Amino acid sequence: MEPLSEKQIRSSFVNCTKGEASRLKLPLDFARLPWPDLDFLGWVDPGAPLRAHLVLPRPEGPLGVSLRVPAVGRTSAVKSSLCQICLTGHASSGVTLLVAPLAGARGRDGNTVGTYICADLACPLYVRGKREPKLRAGRHEESLDLDERLARMAQNLDAFVAKVTAG
Repeated sequence: MEPLSEKQIRSSFVNCTKGEASRLKLPLDFARLPWPDLDFLGWVDPGAPLRAHLVLPRPEGPLGVSLRVPAVGRTSAVKSSLCQICLTGHASSGVTLLVAPLAGARGRDGNTVGTYICADLACPLYVRGKREPKLRAGRHEESLDLDERLARMAQNLDAFVAKVTAG
């Protein structure tokens, strides 16, 4: 992913108001982000920990999606969880349900779509092996090479974002 400016990020959001986009806090490590290892930028807002954000590169420019983080951890007997974007296995606290208001009038009416994703939104780093889950949840060996895993992650993320932006 090519580095993005603060202005590019703030103007990219499709499912929040301009005011909300202007108030979001960028990642604390924004100046040191590993841009070459990122296929998308994802972070939990340090100024509003119940908000998270994704920014994806697109040929027409970056596309940003605002997300809601659950106020309390989900209660479950499940000991491990799988991210639906990168398919990384985590202890159950390493994956969370993030919910995005739909873009446009449907989102203003309260309609949302959600997905289970790595709680730290670091999917590209997990796929590349640059970050490991805190408690390994029985990582499965895959026959896919890195490029195939990255393509699968992009396809899964694109499918989620398509639901947010659909008409």
